[in-house]
Amino acid sequence: MQRDLPQEIVQAISAVVGNGPLALHEPRFRGNEWIYLKECLDSTFVSSVGKFVDRFEDDLAAFTGAKRAVAVVNGTAALHVALRLAGVEAGDEVLLPALTFIATANAVAYCQATPHFVDSEERSLGMDAHALRDYLSATTEMRDGHCINRSTGRIIRAMVPMHTFGHPVDIEALLAVAHDFRLQLIEDAAESLGSTVGGRHTGTFGLMGTLSFNGNKTITTGGGGAILTNDLELGARAKHLTTTAKLPHRWNFLHDEVGYNYRLPNLNAALGCAQLEQLPGFLREKRHLFDCYQSSFAGIPGVSLVAEPAGCCSNYWLQTLLLDESLSDQRDAVLAATNDAGLMTRPVWTLMHRMPMYSSTPKAPLPVAESLERRLINIPSSSGLVPVNS
Repeated sequence: MQRDLPQEIVQAISAVVGNGPLALHEPRFRGNEWIYLKECLDSTFVSSVGKFVDRFEDDLAAFTGAKRAVAVVNGTAALHVALRLAGVEAGDEVLLPALTFIATANAVAYCQATPHFVDSEERSLGMDAHALRDYLSATTEMRDGHCINRSTGRIIRAMVPMHTFGHPVDIEALLAVAHDFRLQLIEDAAESLGSTVGGRHTGTFGLMGTLSFNGNKTITTGGGGAILTNDLELGARAKHLTTTAKLPHRWNFLHDEVGYNYRLPNLNAALGCAQLEQLPGFLREKRHLFDCYQSSFAGIPGVSLVAEPAGCCSNYWLQTLLLDESLSDQRDAVLAATNDAGLMTRPVWTLMHRMPMYSSTPKAPLPVAESLERRLINIPSSSGLVPVNS
C-alpha cells in the first residue's frame, strides 16, 4: 500500500496541537503589556526617548550576559550598523550562509559590500566551519594582514554566521576560522534569543551579535532589534550611530558624522519589557512543544524533527521537519496538505544565490544548503500552543 506522507504529517501535527486554523508563529501577550503601554502613553514619551528604552537595553544585557545592548528599530538595522562598526567598507566581501533570511545579505549590500555565500551543515543548519576553512584555504591568500579573494582581488572583511531557527551554530569552530583568516565575526542571532552554547548566550561570542523582535519572533516589540557587544566602546559607538550621531546638548542640534535614525521607540520598548519578563516561560513552553512533536513524529519513517546540537540549548523558535532526501520531491505536497488543513507551514528560505540581485556574487560549493532547501519544513511553533494531551 502506497504511503500518503502529506496526510501522515497532517495527522502528526494535529495529534499534538489539534486542528487548524493555526499560525506558524504568533505573539502571546499575557503579562504586563497593557500596563506598561498605558504607562508609556500616560508619560507622553512614546517616541525616541523614554525610560522603557533604557530599561529594555539593561534587561537584554542582563538576560544575555552581554556588557551592552543597544535597541534599534529592527534586526536588519542592527546588522547594518554592526557591519559598519566592524569596518566593512564599499568593495569588501562578507561571508554569509546561503541558507539565511534575505536581511542578512541586504545588510551587507547597505554597506556597498558584496555578500559571499558559503555552505551550511545539516547538524545545526548553520554555517559549516570545516567546509569554510577548506574553501578559504583553497581560494584566498593573506596579504598585508587581509584575507584576499584570489578570484576577485577583494578583501574578505567579515563573516556573519546565523543561528538558524534558534539552533546555535558551531560558533567556537567559526571563531577559530575567523581568527586564522583575520575576519571579524558578527553573529546574526535574530532568531536565537534564549539559545546558548555551553551556557553562554548566542550573540555574545563575536565582536557583536544582533537580535530581532519582529512580531513572529520568540518575544516581540512589534518591530525592533538590538546590537549586543562585550566591547563597551563599540556599544557606545553603536548607540551614537543609531541615534543620528547627535552630540549631547541642552538645545542645539549638533551631529558629528553621518548617523542613522534607527532608534527603537519607547512605546515598542515598553512592549519589549513586558515580553522579556515572560521569556523563560515561553522557552519552557516551546521546548515542551518540541518534545511532544518529537514523540508524534517518531513513527513516521523518513521524517525527523531538527533538534538542538550537542552541548547547546536551543530556543526552538521554529519547530522544523527534515525530510529524507528520498522524500524531498513530496515537500510541496506536504506544504499544500498542511496549509489546506489550516496548519500553517512554510519551506525554508530560497537560497540567497538564487535571488536575482545576488545571482552573480561569489559563492562556495553549496551541496548541503541546496539539499536542505529541498527538505526543510517549518510547522506551527507558537509558544501559546498547548499540546492537546498535556
